[in-house]
Amino acid sequence: MKGKVVALVVAGSLVFGLGACKKKEEAAPVGQAPAGPAVMMPPQAPEIMVPDSVKVMWSAVKMTIEDKSKKSSQDVTVKLGSDYRIPGSTMTVKVGDFLPDFKMEGSVITSASDQLNNPAVRVVVFDGDKEIFKGWLYSKFPAIHPFQHERYGLTLKDGVKGKG
Repeated sequence: MKGKVVALVVAGSLVFGLGACKKKEEAAPVGQAPAGPAVMMPPQAPEIMVPDSVKVMWSAVKMTIEDKSKKSSQDVTVKLGSDYRIPGSTMTVKVGDFLPDFKMEGSVITSASDQLNNPAVRVVVFDGDKEIFKGWLYSKFPAIHPFQHERYGLTLKDGVKGKG
């Protein structure tokens, strides 16, 4: 019996002690953020830095466009900074920066060299006026953040050398 009383006293002390240690939080006035840690801001978009040696060496990309309904595909060459309209559709691919050796360090995306070690191209795909994809296509790792569409597939095949 004495053991049960001691156990109850200890348990009661713990409950009382824990309750006493809690700091009462006050509601912030309407229109103000609650006091405490700073509100987390959304991460900044990474900065894309294309080295001059890459700009001079690479002028276009070769992409494979797959029509899943027709079970066919075709390779197309698209100049960097231009648009390509997918035939028989309302879709347009805007081809942006090409990085032959894609590398991301902190908040900077760049190319570690001008060689095809890890080729990637930044694209934006529109269906009519609606943006349906914005991201990087990787030729050696096509499953990383791929363009996904019910009818069309889009992959980076290669970089094309030429005057930038």
